Amino acid sequence: MKNIIENFKRFTVIGAGVSGTALALLARRLGYEVFVSDEKENLSPASLEKLNDVSIPFESGGHTARAFESEAIVLSSGVSPEASCVLEAKRRGVPVIGELDFVAPRLSAPIIGVTGSNGKSTLTSLIGHILKKSGLKVGVGGNLGEAASFFTVDGFDCIVLELSSFQLYWAHNLNVAVGTVTNLAPDHIDWHGSYKAYVAAKAKLFSLQGDSGWKIVQDRDCEALSLTTPEVLSRTAALSWDDKLKSAPLAHIYMGVSSAFLRREGEESLLFKYDETTLLGRHNLENIAMALTAARLFGARATIDVKETLSDFKPLPHRCELAGVLGGVTYIDDSKGTNVAASVTAMASIEGRKVVILGGKGKGEDYAPLADGVSRYADAAVLLGAEKNKIEAALREKGFTSIYKMEDAGTQEMKDAVLTAKKIAKPGMIVLLSPACTSWDMYESYKKRGEHFCDVVRELRS
Repeated sequence: MKNIIENFKRFTVIGAGVSGTALALLARRLGYEVFVSDEKENLSPASLEKLNDVSIPFESGGHTARAFESEAIVLSSGVSPEASCVLEAKRRGVPVIGELDFVAPRLSAPIIGVTGSNGKSTLTSLIGHILKKSGLKVGVGGNLGEAASFFTVDGFDCIVLELSSFQLYWAHNLNVAVGTVTNLAPDHIDWHGSYKAYVAAKAKLFSLQGDSGWKIVQDRDCEALSLTTPEVLSRTAALSWDDKLKSAPLAHIYMGVSSAFLRREGEESLLFKYDETTLLGRHNLENIAMALTAARLFGARATIDVKETLSDFKPLPHRCELAGVLGGVTYIDDSKGTNVAASVTAMASIEGRKVVILGGKGKGEDYAPLADGVSRYADAAVLLGAEKNKIEAALREKGFTSIYKMEDAGTQEMKDAVLTAKKIAKPGMIVLLSPACTSWDMYESYKKRGEHFCDVVRELRS
């Protein structure tokens, strides 16, 4: 792919968001002629400023014929294979290149790649933090923060990239030193078309490594990954909470009663003790264990003072983040819980009975597993947003009836939901916002949704 790309001199970049703008700037810096085309009517001020500063021509509000008058189309993050611009490019015979295939050959250091259904951003940040504490110069980004294109300059010892299933779908030329799949659960089925196709996209992180790179994965996910790409599980470190492994990994991340260990080549070494972190939830213990393993397999020093290393790690907002305590009730913001698996994980990982706030814009998921989780871990469910009727139906099908459904009122539904949860929750309980849906029916992002939740909690505390 690298040689094919180098034969082209004129590119059109589709998309002028963070990754698309970074792609265009990289292409210009490398001496290519570049044009940017975005279907949105208005580009962000930041993108406009960056494109204008280096005189990169662009269009917005749709893709005109000019977008296809190039030698190749380079896609920014998230563009679907069924997008009209992709179909038109194929009709015209214009090659289509994914973001990673354009950027990866030009990255200036070995890559640690992180993907999965949930926890990608937290794990990416943790790995970067640990490696920096080990004395390395580390770039951290991808689908988080800085776009991958930012790290094509020299000076890094390692680049840690969060990679989405959308990016990996288009990838053919990505070879990471360590690849990590945090976990697998149905997500983005509306984009990929099926769970099998979604898993296949994730598995490409491993299959593109060949035999040289390490792979870190949940033991329970090995079967699903190997079904899509049988050769992906060589040089694997598999995580489990017991010794009954389904896979046969070269290394075992063992989550014990109070500590996590790495078993490798017949030896067992301590990764960390659980009381060395203040991060909430069992899933974050897995994130820390995977992060420490990734650092070791990459070559960072084996002995890390975990308590000191994690003491100044700042958890990413809206991921099981403490919003406040009111009347003995703990309020937790997990607005980033945008799929069923994430919400069930949050409910299972955080101790205590819960009132859970659910709903938003769906992704085409089955809510039966969500209903199972609510029945097991929650005393009540407060429903809002576009999917509230579907979630209600799934809950009632399960026999769960402690349901409080908000009236249609836009973002006012969040305030009503928190007030309702406040009336239900008793001292010692938890009010958990973990919607299992995207925010796009009511908010521009999960961040805005989480911020509104926290604002309402603060108002009630004042």
